[in-house]
Amino acid sequence: MIYSAIAAVLVVLFYFGWKFTARNAYESARYTVIETDGPCEIREYPDLMLVSTDSKAQPVDQDGRFMRLFRYIDGANQQEQKVSMTTPVFMDPETQPSDGQMSFVIPQQTAAQGIPIPTGENVRIEQRAGGRFAVYRFSGRMNQATTAKAAEKLRDWMKRKGLNQAGSLETAGYDPPWTPGPFRRNEVLIRLENPADMDSDKQ
Repeated sequence: MIYSAIAAVLVVLFYFGWKFTARNAYESARYTVIETDGPCEIREYPDLMLVSTDSKAQPVDQDGRFMRLFRYIDGANQQEQKVSMTTPVFMDPETQPSDGQMSFVIPQQTAAQGIPIPTGENVRIEQRAGGRFAVYRFSGRMNQATTAKAAEKLRDWMKRKGLNQAGSLETAGYDPPWTPGPFRRNEVLIRLENPADMDSDKQ
């Protein structure tokens, strides 16, 4: 009993120590929750500015997307300006790892003051248009199998809710690689039809 109690205390201390030094230490992309149903949500996102890259023409084992983006926020830009890390990291699903995009969200203050221009090869600044998204949240390691399972659950929920897809699937990861699986926050997102467009279709 004593050992169990000590183990439980250590787990709690580890969790809160990680919580306040990892994910919560970074600015996160803003959104408004429209509806919550267990692990599923409908969210409204504003326009977001991203720094993006992809792995076109590169073997999977030479995927350098994360480091290209990290070098950008570490000063590999025309202004030699450091940019704060944010969450989440948006990615194309891992069903096409040789041709997938990865993006960091530009912090709000940096976007307002002027976004540094990338100097690295295959690194670009782009806008992620705002809109309404269906989202499924899950823990564990994000890989092809877990992403496919989460996407299936999200699409089943959308079907039950009568929600219409208007964009491709994307994934979002909120944690550094060393975060234990049970504590990780992963999401799959699908852009929905604009409510105004849905209303016009019914007329």
